[in-house]
Amino acid sequence: MTAAAGQELDELCFLSAQSLPSLKVSKHFQVLKLLGQGSYGKVMLAVHRKRGTPMALKFFPRQTTSLTSFLREYNLSLSYCTHPSLTRALGIFFSTPSYYVFAQQACLYGDLYSVIVSEVGVDEDCVQRVMSQLSGAVTHLHSLGFVHRDIKPENIFLCDSACRWVKLGDFGLARAVGTTVRAVWYESPFCTPEVEAVKQAEKEMAWRFNEGIEEEVEDIWVTVQTCIDSWALGVLVYCLLTGCFPWGESTHDNPDYCKYKKWFDIEAEKDKARGVRWRDEEDIDHYSIMEQNQKENPPPSQFEGLSPLVMTLLKELLHPEPQLRGSPEEILSYLGGPWLMKTAKEEWRRAEEAEKEAKKIRETGGVEKELLREGRGER
Repeated sequence: MTAAAGQELDELCFLSAQSLPSLKVSKHFQVLKLLGQGSYGKVMLAVHRKRGTPMALKFFPRQTTSLTSFLREYNLSLSYCTHPSLTRALGIFFSTPSYYVFAQQACLYGDLYSVIVSEVGVDEDCVQRVMSQLSGAVTHLHSLGFVHRDIKPENIFLCDSACRWVKLGDFGLARAVGTTVRAVWYESPFCTPEVEAVKQAEKEMAWRFNEGIEEEVEDIWVTVQTCIDSWALGVLVYCLLTGCFPWGESTHDNPDYCKYKKWFDIEAEKDKARGVRWRDEEDIDHYSIMEQNQKENPPPSQFEGLSPLVMTLLKELLHPEPQLRGSPEEILSYLGGPWLMKTAKEEWRRAEEAEKEAKKIRETGGVEKELLREGRGER
């Protein structure tokens, strides 16, 4: 399936290249406003003059964008992004003297980054709602044989102000599973730890340049796997809950990541000793076990305030070993329970009050039955 997906996408790009029209934007569209811009180009809100249909036009500068990369993103979005939480192209693509352009569904409320309050995050219910949608969207993309490779708040777009409906977009880095690509290091918590070797290679390259050594360091090549997206989703969960990042970069010399790695290794040893994945077993008080584990091995300070439930989820998504990383679909197993300690404490308080009320009803019911029997002369 994965090899076929990449081949099919290449064929779609080849065919569409034969029929790329050249249009004048103002003749066919009324451009209303700028929706967003970045290194890729810009996105404008527009209305089709003939049909009256609102849409987003994504402009790619021809000087910095190859036709191949433009057509790959367009065809991927058009033909494969059929999930309601994936941004889909609308079947309109063309070129101008300065740009390659295609039309896509318009998300009018900005991106997820714009609603994250620094050092606060967003409402917990909103976090779970967003992650539920993204879990489905990314799982769908993976099932078709593609990896997004650039999941971050700026690439998640809002269809309403309350984040009830979000869409993952920007498929410029998406590739078929199994594709071999040159590994790239970038200073970001979303960058996976398995490409740290690239950072070391860049340091080596800089040293050789300063020393006047002309011999270049060989590129490092990696195989595209779905675990790349799992890591990004784990970082995103943390970001939404806290309004911060868990670390600046996932390297052995980053103090925050090292604290997490140390905690994770202890957890992994405990899981290995346990010998079973008790989360998948029935008739077990899973949350109590997670709570006990968190007391025995407290998470690093940057995770303070996160519940045992979400820490267990993060442990799966943020597994340092890519082949052992959990899938995006596993997020669904953690929905509904408390992801923040304050929510957990509130649930405990409500449960205690409910138990007291139930006990009171039971006791009151017993007294009333006794009085009723006495009234009937029963003994």
